[in-house]
Amino acid sequence: MDYKNEKLEKFNNSLQNKRVAIIGLGVSNLPLIDYLKKLNAKIVVFDNKKENKLEKEVLDIIAQNDIEFYYGENYLENLRGFDFIFRSPSCRIDVPEIRSEIERGAVVTTEIEILLKLCPGKTIGITGSDGKTTTTSLIYEIVKEAGYNCYLGGNIGIPLFTEVYKMKPDDIVVLELSSFQLMDMKISPNISVITNITPNHLDIHKSYDEYIESKKNIFKFQGKDDILVLNYDNEITRDCEKEAKGEVVFFSKKTKLENGIILDNNIIKQAENGIRRHLLNTQDVILRGMHNYENICTAIAATQSLVDVEVAAKAVKKFKGVEHRIEFVREINSVKWYNDSIGSSPTRTIAGLNSFDEEIVLIAGGYDKNLDYTPLAKPIIDKVNTLILLGQTADKIEKAVTEAGNRMSGIGECRGEFPYSPEYGGRQT
Repeated sequence: MDYKNEKLEKFNNSLQNKRVAIIGLGVSNLPLIDYLKKLNAKIVVFDNKKENKLEKEVLDIIAQNDIEFYYGENYLENLRGFDFIFRSPSCRIDVPEIRSEIERGAVVTTEIEILLKLCPGKTIGITGSDGKTTTTSLIYEIVKEAGYNCYLGGNIGIPLFTEVYKMKPDDIVVLELSSFQLMDMKISPNISVITNITPNHLDIHKSYDEYIESKKNIFKFQGKDDILVLNYDNEITRDCEKEAKGEVVFFSKKTKLENGIILDNNIIKQAENGIRRHLLNTQDVILRGMHNYENICTAIAATQSLVDVEVAAKAVKKFKGVEHRIEFVREINSVKWYNDSIGSSPTRTIAGLNSFDEEIVLIAGGYDKNLDYTPLAKPIIDKVNTLILLGQTADKIEKAVTEAGNRMSGIGECRGEFPYSPEYGGRQT
């Protein structure tokens, strides 16, 4: 007998002929248009980008479906009289226009929240300041290796809300979740993972405390039968154990835990009541860097209730990594080029630098997320031979390195041929 998702049917019925606002036409919300049209919902779209900044695909979909659309600086001034509002993760729920609609009775939600509510199978959610994508991808590969039918979504993969109708009770959904997606979440995954918490996205969040509390939503709505995986080495995540409602599993690279997954002298081990079982030697994996070995510990901790650890180790050994995360590009004139462009915070960049023993030419800088770059100064001085800075954060990074009171060898000198172009705002340090 075919499985019938009664929760999904009920939700679809609740959308029939309703006024629905879609705020933000990014990857997660774009598929909603076709889905909602089939339910005869009356759709209005809002986006803060100017029309000439929107993708042609977006404009074509709006035109083809004859959808009412508001865009630009005051794009929310016509947000009135809606039954449902699907917001993009980057749209804060506390803006006045949305608060007014909530007070009037509108349901404000996101593609991810609805997915978690309607998914009939087990859900695994991963958040953290660093390591989310690699850990999420590792978990997905591990459960696939064990033979589960799996779905990958959230910040990576495809928008999964429109795939719920395919899902069965034995399936597993693996989701990478950002603080923006979690900010007003009222449901948590069955297995929740926090890789670590350090300052990030303070250009969007009002404070570090708000950022931390957003992350905690990944487990705050769990039940007693659910699992929370935490980094024992990070004080903030370690303290989350006090608020957990279900089972807590720790991982650590610094402490020989009595129970959990540990990294001990380049050996990944499973600890149970003080007895430690050898699982994996880091020399046998393709991934590079201590932070990636920590990601492996996290993934095994998250899946050990579902998958035999030997199967997990087999999947880890085959895992080649994720794009833009210390991704080997090519070798030119005996110089190896790595793409670590995901390293958009000081902690991520430090982790990348610590993955190498060779001389490093670092190209750094870019979008300013209002972070403190002081912690990055010493690792740059210790590990980097030549530093090339560009973008909004160039001045901040240069100041941090200069004020550290040391100078790198090769300062003011560019060895080899590097993509240094003053017209793009780059400069050599």
